[in-house]
Amino acid sequence: MSTNTPKAQETVLSVQGLKKSIGRKEIIKGVSFDVRAGEIFGFLGPNGSGKTTTIRMLVDLIKPTSGRILVCGEDVNRNPERALRHVGCIVENPEMYGYLTGWENLEHFARMQEGITAERIAEVVEIVGMDRRIHDKVKTYSLGMRQRLGIAQALLGKPKLLILDEPTNGLDPLGIKELRAFIRRLADGGMSLFISSHLLSEIQLMCDRVAIIARGEVIAVGDVDELVSQADTYTVWLLDRPEAGKAMLEADPGVRLIGEHEHRIDDSILAGMPEAIITVMEEDRIAGTVARFVGAGIGVKAVQRVSPSLEELFLGLTEGEKIG
Repeated sequence: MSTNTPKAQETVLSVQGLKKSIGRKEIIKGVSFDVRAGEIFGFLGPNGSGKTTTIRMLVDLIKPTSGRILVCGEDVNRNPERALRHVGCIVENPEMYGYLTGWENLEHFARMQEGITAERIAEVVEIVGMDRRIHDKVKTYSLGMRQRLGIAQALLGKPKLLILDEPTNGLDPLGIKELRAFIRRLADGGMSLFISSHLLSEIQLMCDRVAIIARGEVIAVGDVDELVSQADTYTVWLLDRPEAGKAMLEADPGVRLIGEHEHRIDDSILAGMPEAIITVMEEDRIAGTVARFVGAGIGVKAVQRVSPSLEELFLGLTEGEKIG
């Protein structure tokens, strides 16, 4: 997680009341959030929620209808060159020339910016861990390697903010794990990262804070752990007399039973527990409930607290809008 130092509280990206209309249809509706120095900030929402449109406005690919975007205090709309010199960005898939080597691709992009030396190219190659393959042709690269090369290109200008749009798309589990570790190393080095995704699990594992967007509106912004704590935590019971135990739980006003199709617990957690009873209750009630079960001759085979995920929060906030 981000450190609580003065540098960590410095605002690198400030988005204020951002709106975008096409014709009479407003597709981005007053989006606001800040990204601090050295943090990994997640931008979470289902496909079609407005994530990529927002990112295109952040990097001046399209103009907002209203609102302000400040990068290190510079206004993107008024002074795009000054503002965006602090930004590296990959929107959707990185475009590279397959017939060139990785190094030749980086040289090509370096020529588009002032002051990018061969030493800087070598430095970013080392940062992304591509030393051994950088002189191979890009057409021989895996998707994960192409993603790394794209990040290397985005890092050439020593940005303070790196924007990645759905960076794990198409990557296998190992590639995702490696990318996650790499992103954390960049943040530990003081860089801010803005990562959009529709993958709840990845945002939860990767990010310090998150903004949740649905239908063009940001509906929550906060620390990942704080947001998750707003959703109910389940207590799952496995009893040797489930029907009798369920009746006791139903009679307890401090316990809420959750139906089979009402919870969002991962199937792997409930595997092998076909008669599990799922409840919502305060943690300090568990010991007393166990004692009452034992007193009634009901054996407690297992009791487990299952923490909520961002999915729980998202579904509650959006009244069930689907997300991958």
